[in-house]
Amino acid sequence: MTKSSIVTVAGGIYRERCMHPPWDRFFGSGGRAASALATMGVPVELYTYTDQLAAESFACEAALSGITLRSTPVSATPSFHYTHGLSVPTIHGGEQKYTPIEIKASDVLRFGMIEGDAIIRADRAVYDPQNAVDPQPFAANGSTATELALVLNRHEARLFLGQNSDEVDDESAARALADKEKAAVVVIKRGPRGALVFDRGTITTVPAYQTQRVWKIGSGDNFAAHFACAWLNDGLPAHEAANHASHATAYFCEHGGIYASRSELNHFSRQPINVSSAWSKGDRPTVYLAGPFFNLPQLWLVEQARTALMDMGLKVFSPYHDVGHGSAEDVVGKDLQAIHDSALMLALADGLDTGTIYEIGYARAISHPVIVYSESESNEDRKMMEGSGCVITDDFVTAIYHTVWEAARV
Repeated sequence: MTKSSIVTVAGGIYRERCMHPPWDRFFGSGGRAASALATMGVPVELYTYTDQLAAESFACEAALSGITLRSTPVSATPSFHYTHGLSVPTIHGGEQKYTPIEIKASDVLRFGMIEGDAIIRADRAVYDPQNAVDPQPFAANGSTATELALVLNRHEARLFLGQNSDEVDDESAARALADKEKAAVVVIKRGPRGALVFDRGTITTVPAYQTQRVWKIGSGDNFAAHFACAWLNDGLPAHEAANHASHATAYFCEHGGIYASRSELNHFSRQPINVSSAWSKGDRPTVYLAGPFFNLPQLWLVEQARTALMDMGLKVFSPYHDVGHGSAEDVVGKDLQAIHDSALMLALADGLDTGTIYEIGYARAISHPVIVYSESESNEDRKMMEGSGCVITDDFVTAIYHTVWEAARV
C-alpha cells in the first residue's frame, strides 16, 4: 500500500555520453532517480542545476513522466564521457561551485552534486553521497532530518569512517556510520554479496540478483531511487526496501537502463547470486585472462579487461602481463600451468585467435568455467564454445560482471 505523497529529489542533471554501447542522454543522479520514481507512480519534484540545453532536454523527460522540475539556472552543466560502462568517465565542467539550493520538504532523496549542494530540512531523508573521493556527511552543510537513511557503497563507507577496507567488517562499519551520522538506517552495497542493512540496531542482508546483461551507468542512482520509493513512499521496513531496490536494479541493468514500473517488477524474477563462504571471508580467486595481444586494439582490450577485473577485487593472470611474448618453449608451459592454477577464465575471443581458442578448450577440458566475450563472430564459429558450456556474451560490461559472479561462487 503506497501513500503517494510527494518525494523530493535533490541531485544533478548531467549529460552522459558513452562510446560503446552508444548513449547520449541528460540524466545524472537527480534526473535518473526522479524518472525512476515517476515510473513507479510516485509524485516527484526535482531540485537541480541546469544550463539552457540541459533544462530544455530534461524538460521533455519531466513533462512525459510527470516530474515537477525546479531548476536553478547555471552557465554550464557538467558532462560525463565514458568509453564503456565500466570506464572511469572524463568529466567536463563542474569547476565552478554555485550557491546551495535550500529545500524544506517532508520526504527527500538527496544526492551529492559536483557543481553545488542542497541544504535539506526534512522529516525523513535518504542520502547517497555519490563521491568516491571525499563523501561529505549529510549534516556537514547544515542539512537536518528527523529520520535519516544512508545509502552508500563499501568504499564510501570506509572514506566516511577514515578507515581502510581491511580495518573493519561491514557490520561494524554500518554501526559506526549510524552512530557517527545519527542515521536510523544504513545500507552498504557490497557487489555480488548484495547489501547489508542496518535498521535501528538490527543487521540483515539482501542479495544481488544475476541478470543476463548488465547496463552499469546509473545503476547506483536507480538503487537509491527504489530504496527511497519503498522506504519513504511505500512505508516498507529498510530490509524490504533494500531488497526491492536490489530487484529493481537488476531490472534496470538487464533492460539497458530502462526504469521498471510496479507492474513490470511484479512479473520480473531473477535468481540471487549465492557467494561462497571463501568469497564472504575475503578470499578472491584468480581469473585467467585469455586473448590475443599482437596489436594496439588487442592490447587495449586486454588492459581494459584486466583493470576492470582487478578493480572488482579479483586476482588476474594475464599472459601478456605475466609471461609476455616468446617462443613456444618459453611461454606455453607457463600459460597452461596458469590455467590449472586459476579458478576460471575470461576469454576475449573476437578474431578467433588460435592460441585463445586452444586456451578455451584446455580450460573446459579440466572443467574450469569460461566466460567468452565475442561481439563479431558468428554463431557457427562460436558453436563449440557454446556446446561445451561456456558463457557467451557480446557485451563487454556483461562479460566482466558474469566473470565476477562466477568467481564469487567458487
